[in-house]
Amino acid sequence: MHALKARVHNGRLVLDEPTHLPEGTEIDLVIADDEDELDDDERAALHAALDRGWASAQRGDLRPPDDLLRKLRGGA
Repeated sequence: MHALKARVHNGRLVLDEPTHLPEGTEIDLVIADDEDELDDDERAALHAALDRGWASAQRGDLRPPDDLLRKLRGGA
């Protein structure tokens, strides 16, 4: 999926990007929301986990992606 940007001008959405969509194509626009539902403690925990993961990867402590996918799918 390709994201398109539009701006509001005089109460109208104006799309100022080239597109290869066929004439008459209808698209759904969704307002971009930069907010999430994390509180400060949850955000701190997320950033700490990301920092630990990055440090682990920098050390070379990596697992094959198939192992991770198997674990996420409920396998052994």
